[in-house]
Amino acid sequence: MTKQTALLDELVPVAGRQIVDLGCGDGWLVRRLAHRGAMVVGVEPAKIALAAAMAAPSVSGERYLQAGAEALPLADGSQDAAIFFNSLHHVPIEHMDAALSEATRVCRADGLVFVQEPLPEGPFFELMRPVDDETAVRAAAQAALDRVSAGGGVVASQLTFTPVVTVERFDHWSAHQVLVDPGRAGALHTADGELRDRFVALGRVDGNGWSFDAPARVTVLRRV
Repeated sequence: MTKQTALLDELVPVAGRQIVDLGCGDGWLVRRLAHRGAMVVGVEPAKIALAAAMAAPSVSGERYLQAGAEALPLADGSQDAAIFFNSLHHVPIEHMDAALSEATRVCRADGLVFVQEPLPEGPFFELMRPVDDETAVRAAAQAALDRVSAGGGVVASQLTFTPVVTVERFDHWSAHQVLVDPGRAGALHTADGELRDRFVALGRVDGNGWSFDAPARVTVLRRV
């Protein structure tokens, strides 16, 4: 079973590094990186998610800022790495280019921008489709990455893989969708029966709950 963080763990040096997690949500990745020795700041525009992140017990002095990725309140060259972990497609399409530019700006000359984006395919994507079909925004995120790669100034490498997302039970998955985007609450309620059926049909039971394949593409940007 391939972990969601398999390529992040492989490609991004962590111990002793300054890292910013862009679109950090409830801070799960911030805390994971802190456990591995990083000095981490999480950036999140949504108040509900940010409150959940700040309410969690601190690991080692990690901190959180409320901001959009297109306007980071961080100094030039202050970070060793900037991470978009399944979050670039949540940036408004008109701000995606600026968000990638900001991520590059705050990284040191020898730093990197790590972007993991879910592809619009696979069981986990199909589970979500009745609530929020992200085909267009995921395509827009990839287009923004392609523009950065073609624009000069950075070199990009890309890899695709199929990590597995594990959810303890349906209610946990449903609650997380509202945390990511409170606007989904109505659609989740309306489609509750269909979503429960999809959850069982698309997932598979393992020792930790229900698992779903979630194909993804990783792009690593480095300055030339």
